Amino acid sequence: MTPKPRRLFTDEQKAEAVRIVNQSGKPVSQIAKEMGLSESALRRWVNQARIDRQPNPQGQLTSAERKELIALRRDLKRVQRSRDFLTAVALSGGTPPTPCLKKAATFLRQSVGRLCRLEATAVAQESSDPLS
Repeated sequence: MTPKPRRLFTDEQKAEAVRIVNQSGKPVSQIAKEMGLSESALRRWVNQARIDRQPNPQGQLTSAERKELIALRRDLKRVQRSRDFLTAVALSGGTPPTPCLKKAATFLRQSVGRLCRLEATAVAQESSDPLS
């Protein structure tokens, strides 16, 4: 038996499904069945829409914050790779790095520090949420 292919839904489709749940008064399970969705996916969409409508600085991340966190983590990985490359270049030559490499290394060190602080703040917010 082959698994079902994963379906992708646009933000508009998700918003429409959430609107139907909020306006119909029917249980999520019934609406999910009528729309051909999994109940867990529809519940997740409804919960995320609730979080997006009422952002709580101490609560779960909104969709925009979550996208920003993903982008920051991606940038952090890129900066760490660049830092590791520059370190390897500086150490492999046996000579002190050129001023350009020193400047780049300083910039990368500061960027990594900022990204780490942002990530730590986001992780602290997620872990302090009593509902998760």
